[in-house]
Amino acid sequence: MNGGQSLNRKKQTGQTRKLAIAPYLFILPNLLIFGVFIVIPSLLGLFYSFHVYDGLNPMKFNGLGNYIKIIGDKEFWSTIGRTGIYAAIVVPLIYAVALGIAMLLAREIKMRGLFRAIFYWPTMISFIIVGLTWKWIFGDSFGILNHMLTLIGVEPVGFLTSPFWANAAVIIATVWSRAGFFMVIFIAGLQAIPTDYYEAARLDGATGLKVFRHITLPLLKPTSLLVFMLSLIDAFKAFPLIFALTGGGPGKETTYIVQYIYEIGFTKQELGLASAMSVMLFVIIGGFSALQFRISKGGAV
Repeated sequence: MNGGQSLNRKKQTGQTRKLAIAPYLFILPNLLIFGVFIVIPSLLGLFYSFHVYDGLNPMKFNGLGNYIKIIGDKEFWSTIGRTGIYAAIVVPLIYAVALGIAMLLAREIKMRGLFRAIFYWPTMISFIIVGLTWKWIFGDSFGILNHMLTLIGVEPVGFLTSPFWANAAVIIATVWSRAGFFMVIFIAGLQAIPTDYYEAARLDGATGLKVFRHITLPLLKPTSLLVFMLSLIDAFKAFPLIFALTGGGPGKETTYIVQYIYEIGFTKQELGLASAMSVMLFVIIGGFSALQFRISKGGAV
């Protein structure tokens, strides 16, 4: 009798262990991908940042030399400033556009699924393709927009050769390509808000802007924090769309920090210095995210 109970206990223990291990086996492929393509390259980048390395000759240990050089690099800080201005404009715009679309499409309307798919579709397109597409729209001599202006007798506009218009073109293309992604996040947040709050507000006579201000926005705080953090990170690592659209021009007007790091690493072949810049960019983004998280009290309502 005791032997049978002991055998059953062993079987139960074995099954319990298998059930405990199973979740880790399911996430193992993702952990491997994350380790190979994120963790290992990050550690290598950190290692390279303490060396002088051009990718061809043997690397030489440089200690904090690369970081000291960056501190005195006016172009680096100028590029950080341009990137910050770009982020300060594009992040609120993406937030407003994504939230506006989400509030329209969270309602019960005809063909809601179709409209959601239409607004989400740009996020599935490669950033390079998005940049080239908008280049054909804003191009100075071959752009569709300038062609339409000439048809109505208006002089062509230097959309990609004027600093103001080039930055405007980058912002428009960025918002167009990213708003759909954050729309989906906002729709999920809106659907998670209990309808009881809205019913109570209607009974109290609150409508429109008051409901949005006192119910929707406060209860969307965790979602808003997520959107702000993700869009801020997107803005600071923006590169392929802008590179395809303006090439960083005119001059350096739309050259943001990732493109500058790319130029240092692969054009000037200063991989150690570029790695140190990447580490500093990581620290800057982490600092902004931590500050934002603290200001919002962790997204608590």
